[in-house]
Amino acid sequence: MANLKQAKKRAKQNLVRRKKNQTRETEIKTLTRKFFDALSNNDFATAQDVARLAESKIARAKGKHVLQKNTASRKISRMAKRLQAATAKA
Repeated sequence: MANLKQAKKRAKQNLVRRKKNQTRETEIKTLTRKFFDALSNNDFATAQDVARLAESKIARAKGKHVLQKNTASRKISRMAKRLQAATAKA
């Protein structure tokens, strides 16, 4: 464990940030799962709403350095591609 006051504070901050980052990651995974469930049920309106919300959360996570830039772009791109393909097919 840290001995210096500054190191103790840093350790505490790291725990708080880790918890926030885990929450963001979990939220993104949940929204992604909801998106693909809506697509599989042919519920395009819900899928579009969830995609918009997920894109927002992913962009925010990218800005907070929870996700890398390319990872965030890849996730957003794949969701948009799937949504466009599904709505074109229907």
